[in-house]
Amino acid sequence: MKTLVVCSGGLDSVTLAYKVAREHTLSALVSFDYGQRHKKELSFAANIAETLAVPHMIIDISNAGAQLNGSALTDNIVVPDGHYAENSMKATVVPNRNAIMLSIAYGIASAQNLDTVATAVHGGDHFIYPDCRPAFIKSFETMQNHALEGLSSIKLYTPFLETDKTEIAREAARLIVPIEKTWSCYKGGDIHCGRCGTCVERIEACHLAGVYDPTQYEDPNFWQSAIETHNKGAA
Repeated sequence: MKTLVVCSGGLDSVTLAYKVAREHTLSALVSFDYGQRHKKELSFAANIAETLAVPHMIIDISNAGAQLNGSALTDNIVVPDGHYAENSMKATVVPNRNAIMLSIAYGIASAQNLDTVATAVHGGDHFIYPDCRPAFIKSFETMQNHALEGLSSIKLYTPFLETDKTEIAREAARLIVPIEKTWSCYKGGDIHCGRCGTCVERIEACHLAGVYDPTQYEDPNFWQSAIETHNKGAA
């Protein structure tokens, strides 16, 4: 399968890129500048593309992203700290983000005669992001089959759709992904903050998977208290 991977530069999508490179044919990576405050993730995606020796496209949709306000990722809203939970992470939802990116990716794949578009949506995101859920993925692929009927037949590859972040961390270890060369933090500082929901999720996943994470964090121990607070609240 000649595959285009949607790659943000984060642990999930970089692990997917390595998986495709190992098991299929990785044709290119595509990333999107949608005006996210953690835009530095794009340089991490570019470095991974160079490591994997494939082309890398950065698509500028920041003008569109500016209209998708109300999210902590694109607006003047504080990125929440704490456990990766619905009540806090809802602030990071960018409306229709995956739908927009995947539509563009499908157009590129069709123009370049590729077989597959791959995206790293995973089970841990289902309760927060509507366009990461199985129903969306199935419907989107059906819609694209109609949109490109007679032009292309492109599959949507989502191997992590029913797995969680811990399983992705295990897969990263299996594929020898350079975890420290991926970017997850939504705050976009000099190093990972260790406190925002994505940092906490990343550290916890590596811990549960028994995978060494050499990433530098400003607050490498906060995740433990965040998990304890979350568990007490859920009890």
